[in-house]
Amino acid sequence: VQLVESGGGLVQPGGSLRLSCAASGFTFSRFAMSWYRQAPEKERELVARIDSAGGSTNYPDSVKGRFTISRDNAKNTVYLQINSLKPEDTAVYYCNAKRSWTEYWGQGTQVTVSS
Repeated sequence: VQLVESGGGLVQPGGSLRLSCAASGFTFSRFAMSWYRQAPEKERELVARIDSAGGSTNYPDSVKGRFTISRDNAKNTVYLQINSLKPEDTAVYYCNAKRSWTEYWGQGTQVTVSS
């Protein structure tokens, strides 16, 4: 099983990024997918979730309106579009797959928002 995140980097405040997570080794279309982030000295937090079919999404209030999660089950890939980036969005962003008691994590991709 692999979840490989990409698309992170250094971006100026107000900018945008699109993160990708390529999945392999499991039946992607049966798993809900989520993005989490963890800033230095902070707990990992959920920032977006999408159900297995892609019909339902959830976001915490802190990112609602700026973050958009989507998935392409034909490509076994989940995306996170991040707009209007703020310095407080700086964190390592992790991809998560979950179905019942089965859960997988990626290694993370660093997003740094700084001028």
